[in-house]
Amino acid sequence: QVQLVESGGGLVQAGGSLRLSCAASRSILSINFMAWYRQAPGKQRELVAASTSDGGTNYADSVKDRFTISRDNAKNTVYLQMNSLKPEDTAVYYCSTIARAQRYWGQGTQVTVSS
Repeated sequence: QVQLVESGGGLVQAGGSLRLSCAASRSILSINFMAWYRQAPGKQRELVAASTSDGGTNYADSVKDRFTISRDNAKNTVYLQMNSLKPEDTAVYYCSTIARAQRYWGQGTQVTVSS
């Protein structure tokens, strides 16, 4: 079982930056897939960025060149650095992983970008 706790959300003006953190309750060294999703009001949850244990990353087209996902295996933490934020980035951001064929989600952290 894996527990995920997100932090770092908040209110920021358009063009600003935030860094989200996702702390896992166990080592992430052996966890292949870790990702950030987001869900805006009235919309479906969507994949924002994903990281694999071999160093691979994948981004939604809407955040490429603005967001960066990274891991700190020593701290069992995954980060999402968000730059050049836009009002359309406003959403609840969730950390997620798959371990032993089971999906886990964090509780989410709110990001609000004002214009």
